[in-house]
Amino acid sequence: MTIDELGKKAILLLGFGTEGQATYEYLRRKWPEKLLSVADRQTLGEFSDEVLHRIQSDPSVSLNFGPRYLDSLDPYHCEIIIKTPGIPATIEAIVRARKAGCILTSHSHIFLSNYPKDRIIGITGTKGKSTTASLIHGIMKGAGMPVELAGNIGRPPLPLIDMVPNGTFFVHEFSSHQLAEVESSPHIAVLLNVVPEHLDYYASFDEYAAAKENITRFQTADDFLIFNADYSVPAAIANRTKAQLMPFSVRSSPSPGCYLRGETIVRSTTRGEEDVMTVGEIQLRGQFNVQNVLAAVAAASLCDVPSPVIREAVGGFRGLPHRLESAGTYNGITFYDDSIATVPDATLAALEALGPSVQTLILGGYERNLDFSELGSRLPSNVKTVILFPPTGDRIWKAIETHSKNPTLPEPFFVSDMEQAVKIAYQRTAPGAICLLSPAAPSFGIFKDYRDRGDSFKAFVRKLSNS
Repeated sequence: MTIDELGKKAILLLGFGTEGQATYEYLRRKWPEKLLSVADRQTLGEFSDEVLHRIQSDPSVSLNFGPRYLDSLDPYHCEIIIKTPGIPATIEAIVRARKAGCILTSHSHIFLSNYPKDRIIGITGTKGKSTTASLIHGIMKGAGMPVELAGNIGRPPLPLIDMVPNGTFFVHEFSSHQLAEVESSPHIAVLLNVVPEHLDYYASFDEYAAAKENITRFQTADDFLIFNADYSVPAAIANRTKAQLMPFSVRSSPSPGCYLRGETIVRSTTRGEEDVMTVGEIQLRGQFNVQNVLAAVAAASLCDVPSPVIREAVGGFRGLPHRLESAGTYNGITFYDDSIATVPDATLAALEALGPSVQTLILGGYERNLDFSELGSRLPSNVKTVILFPPTGDRIWKAIETHSKNPTLPEPFFVSDMEQAVKIAYQRTAPGAICLLSPAAPSFGIFKDYRDRGDSFKAFVRKLSNS
């Protein structure tokens, strides 16, 4: 959908979070007096004073906030619905509106359809998106390229597209929700891994994987797909794409591609093989972060970035908050904040990265119908204490009881707040050992999001260190 087409239609912004607000600002800048409708299930009182002042002082906006926000989905009053990520397209009111002729689109689709494709690098995957996007952005910036970091880790891109210099690259992190309604794909697509996630939203894992596949579904033979050859779903998706392939692997040596030769990261292109850097130069812990670096090196290679620039940018990257982040050492105990670990695979990867020093593990959170049996079977014997949050804490403990292969089980503690969890961690973790927050579940309910959960953990680690 072109920008000109948008200007001729009656538009409803469905959802007014970060992305919805950015879409509003872009449309208002394009058409200062165009009538816009905005709907959100939150009440007006739940928005900041700044946001309220902006929209309430706009005489050309119609607002519908609160429990009856879906009443705005009236085909007689809106022709285009720009839906925010996370609102299911299967909601009955949306289905009715589409049947009546309303066009459903999204911020991401409008961006992909209206910015030069050869300047877009899109990254998706269940885990590692933000780190990989940040690595690619840092490498390109180090190479002197004009580049913006966009999406979940950066800013919504739409307001920027007519403000940045010509030729600017966008490195965009895409969630499955952001990809769901797109009908275009980026020139360079990066597919990291696809494991079960968001199963409270999607009807099945296959539906979730199909949304992820949109990162490459609309690519052509002139485009490139960088994918993790060590995971079955990305490999299967790669077999279906029309794009040129650039695999990366820690288990094999694809050519073209990026891989490990011993402890050396190697890139193989039409120009031959080249050693880029060693694993020891990477400040990030864990094999999963080596995979993220391989993906970033592959993207940089397609943009002709020299190896010394890659080495300097990657070597200087210290990681992002709440991603296996050291929260300090207190009373001899080292604490790690891995609050971003919202699936069991991520928790297992964190345990592998930190090794046998992990003695206490904090688990549990929001229910997304994930399978915890593998976590139970692979939980290492060095974990002596598990601290469990509701509502998934009970299911996680049952999975450990049922599937553990260790001669003795860790001792479980069920908690309802972070202060209680950290108190137990101090009591049960020996000096010299590690306490790891890596919940294998989302944060919603007790916490606002994974950031709030991680910040709460770090705050109580500091507060209780002298108690």
